[in-house]
Amino acid sequence: MLGRRQIREKVIENLYSYYQNPIRQETVEKNLINEMSKIYNLYIYQLNFLVALKHVAENQIEIGKNKFIKNDSDINPNQKFVRNQVLESLENNEERRSFTDKHKELIWDFNDEVLVKTFQRIKAGKRYHEYMTSDEISFEDDQKFIGKLFLRYVAENNDLHDRFEEMEMSWADDYHISNSMIQKTIGFLKEDTPSHTLVKAIKDDEDEEFAKKLLRQSLNNWEDSEKKLEERLVNWELDRVSLMDKIILVAAITEMDYFPQTPSKVIINEYIDIAKVYATEKSNIFINGILDKYSKDKNRA
Repeated sequence: MLGRRQIREKVIENLYSYYQNPIRQETVEKNLINEMSKIYNLYIYQLNFLVALKHVAENQIEIGKNKFIKNDSDINPNQKFVRNQVLESLENNEERRSFTDKHKELIWDFNDEVLVKTFQRIKAGKRYHEYMTSDEISFEDDQKFIGKLFLRYVAENNDLHDRFEEMEMSWADDYHISNSMIQKTIGFLKEDTPSHTLVKAIKDDEDEEFAKKLLRQSLNNWEDSEKKLEERLVNWELDRVSLMDKIILVAAITEMDYFPQTPSKVIINEYIDIAKVYATEKSNIFINGILDKYSKDKNRA
């Protein structure tokens, strides 16, 4: 699910989008919540990809059985992959099936080029060969294999990433969030325990309200926050501060001003890390200096 770090990132992204192309504040807020919610669609799409890999393997087994001239592997196919307990649990998950029924665009065609190509790469890999030839049959072994398979062939699959971006541009910035949700889902599965629910994208109403409030207060108090930033610039002009650096600083100052329950140290560290992802190489040092000075000037814990 989205942690507070990821929520802050989505707020930064939407503030940046707003100052590139100003629209009504209500629309910005609506877009923010929609983008946060759509991460769940990406999450389901990735889960469906794992399940579809199982179906591709099953289809290849059936093709082998129907060959006119069969070899031993066609007659007695190795079914360890298609009987992987984690894949079976994901396939039978009620929430995944129900959500997919309502969002047909998240269904994978078993002849999809990216899907088939990925399965071929998996089959050619050393890890797949070791798994299929191992005598060990256990839920733990199945779980470890799928966890590693996901990281290697889904989380790091550039062809798959291109497909995601074709479907939804905002997903380009959301891989790491969805990947984390998938890893948690695989890790949470238990042997002989049906999986009925999945990881939520937005944990609860409190997290949604945090996102809305941070975005709203950042926009409503933009000029005031800019003045606070300008007062703490040394040998530098406000108009020379890059837009992304300014947005990160405004959001951080806003959080210090309107979210007193969050310690300054936490806020500063969060936005420094965000700067490492979204801003320039030296931005985190600049942002750390400004926020540290602002925190001390306010005598804020």
